Amino acid sequence: MSKTGKSRLSRLLPKFLRGDKSSKSEGGIDSKSPYCIIHFLDDSHHQIQIKANWKGNQLLEKVCELLSLHEKDYFGLRFIDSSGQTHWLDGSKSLSSQLKGCQTPHKLYFGVKFYAADPCKLREEITRYLFYLQVKQDVLQGRLPVTFDEATELSAYAVQSELGDYDRHQHTVGYVSEFCFIPNQTEELERRVAAIHSRLIGLVPVKAEYRYLEKVKWLDMYGVDLHPVLGEGNVEYFLGLTPTGIVVYKNKNKVGNYFWPRINKVTFKGKFFIVKVKDKNNEEHVYAFELPRKTATKHLWKCCVEHHAFFSGRSERQAVSDGLSRHSANVVRLPSRRQPRRINSDSRLNADENYNSQYNHDTGMVTMMMRPEPVRA
Repeated sequence: MSKTGKSRLSRLLPKFLRGDKSSKSEGGIDSKSPYCIIHFLDDSHHQIQIKANWKGNQLLEKVCELLSLHEKDYFGLRFIDSSGQTHWLDGSKSLSSQLKGCQTPHKLYFGVKFYAADPCKLREEITRYLFYLQVKQDVLQGRLPVTFDEATELSAYAVQSELGDYDRHQHTVGYVSEFCFIPNQTEELERRVAAIHSRLIGLVPVKAEYRYLEKVKWLDMYGVDLHPVLGEGNVEYFLGLTPTGIVVYKNKNKVGNYFWPRINKVTFKGKFFIVKVKDKNNEEHVYAFELPRKTATKHLWKCCVEHHAFFSGRSERQAVSDGLSRHSANVVRLPSRRQPRRINSDSRLNADENYNSQYNHDTGMVTMMMRPEPVRA
């Protein structure tokens, strides 16, 4: 574990959780005992000592304790199996059965599993901050498409949250280029971000992040869990799991929407994912989609079942009500990862071809439904 990663996270922890460096390895654990590495949304990571008979929920509880996170039902831990398939850690199953065959020490990635329909209504600042970090990452990695104008406004809020008020003496030409906000970021976008940032005087971090969430929650692809599939004739589709149901996309356009109350059953057989839906006349229709591997099909089915249970049952309401009477913990915001400042000779200034391929001048979209990647730290 790097000193930078450990020191970044240790600032969030009470002293008694930081460990005794004189007798234990970095992270405060016994180096001879099994442990896992948890990667957080702020790019920090932390080692946690584990036991093979632990259930997934026990590890998630430990992680939430480190973050002083109480509205924990929205979050989960992901890992990648030996075949490269991403999974959410099952809270009811043992770690040993789920992580069998995975590289050691085990690496797990903390993140939002169920996106609140309105993240601005989350009760605790730490929960809203984690949602902010997650959707900011979704925009950067192309999972949440934004227009050029949306990207500039959102990026300005992110800069305000991290740097505070614009200061012409400190924030000299090119300062925005030290941050990454969208794929193939351009100098034009950075100039516009700096201009908006200069007009956000007085906006404290928590308010800047609130405005960020207030804007992204209205985006069509906010909180959509995308899965690439093949339909009839080997046509590529994306199935998106949302709080309201399953959305079907073809060629970047929405072509189907199956609401949870109308879905009679979801199942899988081999590499085929099957959805049974009743229409307005209560007639049942069956739709089948093919995935590349059986493990991917089972993963999609499990995600679908869990989304249905969370958003149709009591889980989201319970996640809100559980935090009614608790005093919120102080939130420590860590600096994001920087890159070298853009200069006139920077090769990125000549990346017009890459930019034009990513920016659709007809639709104005900066990013659009990139194939979901396994997991990034």
